Amino acid sequence: MKQTEFLNIVLPFKDKLFRMAKRLLVSTEEAEDATQEILIKLWSKKSKMESYKNVEAFAMTMTKNFCLDRLKSKQAGNLKLVHSNYTDSSTSLQGQLEAKDSINWVERIMAELPEQQKMVLQLRDVEQYEYEEIEKLLDMKPTAIRVTLSRARKTVREKLMEKHNYGIA
Repeated sequence: MKQTEFLNIVLPFKDKLFRMAKRLLVSTEEAEDATQEILIKLWSKKSKMESYKNVEAFAMTMTKNFCLDRLKSKQAGNLKLVHSNYTDSSTSLQGQLEAKDSINWVERIMAELPEQQKMVLQLRDVEQYEYEEIEKLLDMKPTAIRVTLSRARKTVREKLMEKHNYGIA
C-alpha cells in the first residue's frame, strides 16, 4: 500500500480519532499526540489493512485503548484542562460567552462521567455513530448501550440544570 492509498483511507476519520482522544484525555496536546501515535500504528499495519472489515472502527478501538492506557499510566497526572475549540462569530459577545460557558460545563460534566458512559456519549452524540457501530467498538449489547447513553444524558442534563439554576456550587 502506498502513502496516497493510506491517506485516502485514513484522512476521512482522522478528526474523529482526535475528538475521541480529546474527550478521553481532555488536553488538546495529549489528544494530538495520541492521534499521531494511532496514525503511526496504522501505518505500521498498512500491509494488513485490506483484511480489516472496517478500518475506522479498528482505528477508533485503537484510540480508545491507547487513551485509556495513557490515563492509567503515571503520565496521566500531567494532563491539563484546556478548552479552546469553540468559535461562532454570528452571535453577540454575550451569547458567545454563554454558549462557551455551557460547552465548558458540558465538557466538565462529561469528564466526570464513568468511562463507559463517557465513551458511549462521545461516540453517539458527538461522533454520531450508529448503535451497531458502538456495539462493535465497545463490545456491548444494544440494550446496555441505550441504558448507558440514557444515564449519561440524564446526568449531564441534571448537572447542567443544577449549574444554570443555582450557579456555581
